[in-house]
Amino acid sequence: MSVVSLKNVSKSYDDHVVLSNLSLDVVKGEFLTLLGPSGCGKTTVLRLIAGLETCDQGEVYIDGQDHTRVSACDRDVNTVFQSYALFPHMTVFDNIAFGLRLKKIPLDEIKIRVTETLALVKLAGLGKRRIQNLSGGQQQRVAIARAIVNEPLILLLDEPLSALDYKLRKEMRLELRQLHRKLGITFVFVTHDQEEALILSDRVVVMNNGMIEQQGPPKEIYEEPKNRFVAEFVGESNLFEARVVEVGKYALVNTGEDIQEETENDTMEIQVQGIVKTVKNRKNHARGDEIMVLLRPEDMIVERGEQICPDGSFSGRVEEMIYKGTTVDLIIVLDDGKKVFVLEFFNEESETIFYDVGERVCVSWIDGWEVILPHE
Repeated sequence: MSVVSLKNVSKSYDDHVVLSNLSLDVVKGEFLTLLGPSGCGKTTVLRLIAGLETCDQGEVYIDGQDHTRVSACDRDVNTVFQSYALFPHMTVFDNIAFGLRLKKIPLDEIKIRVTETLALVKLAGLGKRRIQNLSGGQQQRVAIARAIVNEPLILLLDEPLSALDYKLRKEMRLELRQLHRKLGITFVFVTHDQEEALILSDRVVVMNNGMIEQQGPPKEIYEEPKNRFVAEFVGESNLFEARVVEVGKYALVNTGEDIQEETENDTMEIQVQGIVKTVKNRKNHARGDEIMVLLRPEDMIVERGEQICPDGSFSGRVEEMIYKGTTVDLIIVLDDGKKVFVLEFFNEESETIFYDVGERVCVSWIDGWEVILPHE
């Protein structure tokens, strides 16, 4: 059931198109993340849902009702802004209670709801504190508490973690996810941080230039990107230009009863960086097609180099090795000058992943882990 529906929405500012004929449904109770670079239109989508902007074309539906021209104060939506927008002259309690007082909720109920919400965001006992006496993480919790105390149908979060340091940001990601589970309300989250999107979301919507490039579960977005933009924006990637040199047609299969059957073979041979590899032909490519091969750093295999690398391997030299405790990152320059990024997992019994700068290596990948993209 869709709690928010944007239908063919367009928005421009001074002849600059921010959103172009965009349609999006948000399912009730899900944690949806809008992910994309600065200026791609994700915050504008949030503001259209909140009623802080009106679309030039299209309609906005909330809970099945047309809210295209409904004012922000009449929508069952609350927003947590990037700057938090807290009232510095008020206490923590008064900041959180502000919306309830506007609704003329009885004082006794306000006290109960604010106290419960303070406990929920781990600020119990801090109701009398002034905003300026709180840490950045505590201020962020107050902003969230002020939004959820009103029990909105939808909670909108516009890059609420961007001002926090790395450690606190990691803690708050976990708290947000737990809070979503406890409340069960719909979260629409905006970020340009791909790691944040993958960790938090039930569904990720990748945006670029006012349009949706791809949407789906985090695992699908990372492992099966639909085009080069998504592949490069979400996670580290190695992209190779390639060409289909042969397509499998039929293969003889032994059924176990001394009977052989002809079955369709869904493989193809591709030429990439001067080598030929056999890969799955999942998208019915034909001989001669130009394609792109996506390989994540963790998909790569590195072996100490020899004068001639085995068939199906690239040869190159280690340009840089970066030790990260649990992993080692390698930057390898292939003989034709292309740089390849490799991630290897470290354990104390494995010394083989330590390489010298300049050392010759052979690079290949785990069969079946490649993603074939259209040539761009």
